[in-house]
Amino acid sequence: MSLLFFGKDPNSDGDECPSVFVDDQNANLVFQGWKGDAETRAQARVHGSIPDTEDVIRVPASMVDQIRKACDEAERRATAELR
Repeated sequence: MSLLFFGKDPNSDGDECPSVFVDDQNANLVFQGWKGDAETRAQARVHGSIPDTEDVIRVPASMVDQIRKACDEAERRATAELR
């Protein structure tokens, strides 16, 4: 597996900041973000449980452009795999 890097939060100090990647093997989006606090987790649980293999993260809106680019790449890769 290799992660294709699409960017970090442009409003961060450049270290330990939210980031977005695409897994080159399965075209999954991979996010590094802030862990959801208790209130965020509780609100998410209204819609279903959060299994031990998952978590709720926050990614700042300032990363929308990088996330769009990562989504486009993931979609391109997933579509290419179907051919």
